[in-house]
Amino acid sequence: MDLDFTGKRVLVVGGSSGIGNGIAHGFRTRGARVAVWGTRPREDYRPEDGSDLTGLEYAQVDASDSAAVAAAADPFDGLDVLVLAQGTVLYRKGEFEMDGFRKVVGVNLDSLMACAMRFLDALKASGGNIITISSTAAFHATRGNPAYNASKAGAVALTRTLGQAWAGEGVRINGVAPGLVDTKLTKVTTENPERLAGALRGIPLGRLGTPEDMAGAVLFLASPLAAYITGQTLIVDGGLTL
Repeated sequence: MDLDFTGKRVLVVGGSSGIGNGIAHGFRTRGARVAVWGTRPREDYRPEDGSDLTGLEYAQVDASDSAAVAAAADPFDGLDVLVLAQGTVLYRKGEFEMDGFRKVVGVNLDSLMACAMRFLDALKASGGNIITISSTAAFHATRGNPAYNASKAGAVALTRTLGQAWAGEGVRINGVAPGLVDTKLTKVTTENPERLAGALRGIPLGRLGTPEDMAGAVLFLASPLAAYITGQTLIVDGGLTL
């Protein structure tokens, strides 16, 4: 069954590129009105970089700035689905410096709470739901990325806690934990043949994930098929964590 979101109002924070962009188009092609937030001017996003804004409403909002989130205009006259797909990572031991650590946690965790609170009333009114995008890194150590690891584990815990807190108000909160997905953030692996080959050996399905793979899981969790699911994070990793 192909899911129908005709007329639904969807905001994908971090929907300007990568996994978030794939999710945004997953909703758009199924009839939803979709807005995305990104951190740069619209003209900075190019299809060749995995950023297709065709058919999407766009606003430049830095989700790690809670004041900017609070001041941002409503994308629609209400909201049915909020997808929190924003994320960042620092390499070369940048996350072992406190400025780098705080930056990554600010984007990957703090901003989830800011955005969820910003749209809670709208989601209560519509009986809507929130989908967080974390990572399989939440469930194991990640060499060289303490902030990424801790923030993604925090996102899973936040999803559980908000799922419990807001269930009585008619708002479901679930999450998706992607494995290794071919995006700009993972080029340190995907563009290194030796690293890529090693990574693929650890994935039972034998391939990288795609933004469209992640979109499928999000569409399910946002649909009536998942009406009795809240506070859960679905691992979508091709078997990587097995």
